Amino acid sequence: MKLFYTGPVINTEMLVAMLEKHSIVATQVFVDTDAPDDGDLNRLAKVLVAEEDYPRAHHLFYTEREDEL
Repeated sequence: MKLFYTGPVINTEMLVAMLEKHSIVATQVFVDTDAPDDGDLNRLAKVLVAEEDYPRAHHLFYTEREDEL
């Protein structure tokens, strides 16, 4: 698994759902694994994707969208 994104849980949960809609398996893990899960949506988390899916995921979310101009 390769790190794809780090940010607040509110963003990582949405990103995982969006990746899965494109058939890319993603995993969310908390940055501080020792802290209790108290429902804080600002808690930092990481999104990990498989090495083989990383280029496609990167293209979907980070490549500039030329067709939107």
